[in-house]
Amino acid sequence: MATIEKDSVSGQNTTGHEWDGIKELNTPLPKWWVYVFWASVIWAIGYWVLYPSWPTQNGYLKGTLGYSSRGELANDLELQKKGRSAWLSKIEASDTAAIEKDKDLLRYAMAGGKIAFNENCAPCHGSGGVGVVGAYPTLADDEWLWGGALADIEQTIQYGVRSAHKDTRASEMPKFGADGLLKNEQIAAVADYVVTLASKAPAKGSAGETVYAENCAVCHAEDGAGQAALGAPALNNQIWLFKGGKDSVKDLVVAQVTKPKHGAMPAWVDRLDPSTIKMLAVYVHNLGGGK
Repeated sequence: MATIEKDSVSGQNTTGHEWDGIKELNTPLPKWWVYVFWASVIWAIGYWVLYPSWPTQNGYLKGTLGYSSRGELANDLELQKKGRSAWLSKIEASDTAAIEKDKDLLRYAMAGGKIAFNENCAPCHGSGGVGVVGAYPTLADDEWLWGGALADIEQTIQYGVRSAHKDTRASEMPKFGADGLLKNEQIAAVADYVVTLASKAPAKGSAGETVYAENCAVCHAEDGAGQAALGAPALNNQIWLFKGGKDSVKDLVVAQVTKPKHGAMPAWVDRLDPSTIKMLAVYVHNLGGGK
């Protein structure tokens, strides 16, 4: 039978158990710790009863309160939707020009447009509309292929450029070199002229000016100002969409005249609601380059 005695060093009673001369002290847990432990057990049992807990064969125990995090999220989204509905209704009932004139609507549209832009447009046009040289145009300057007015931007967003939508914006530059419409020396000459046109010092009377007048001016205008109605870019500035790498400006122009690149943009009218498209148009218009 185990003998219980008091330890001479600690003054604590022993349990009577001894191994190799080592006696086990009888040191019970503090009462506060025991109380907390049992309170936690009771709390856990109550939680299992009230809230979703254990999995079952066909689902899980849903709890007597019927709580669900998905349901809570749905309620939060519904409250948020109700809070935004008044603003969205006003935006849907207004045209983009009226939205810009109303400072409260404009503030809301800019916030909503920025979110929509980051979710849908930034992957191509970059954060803040900075664009990608050689691929996607910047939206933060005053150069617009299809016009920078609010109505122009809204239409471009709605129907895209060279998209599958029947109302898409579409134009195509002829393959002057690939299709043999111009000879190599003519292409080189017109490229030289376009370079001088871009530097605001056009080479008047040159062979390139003649080629330009006969083949290019109809779309890009005699002074190289371009035509937004045709999506024909201006050539009388230093903005080049497809410039990149080690190619010179002349090399770029020669390549584009020979076998032009054509960008494309999807139509968003079937992907985004009218209010979001309007907010996007207002946001892009206010990035710094709207007209």
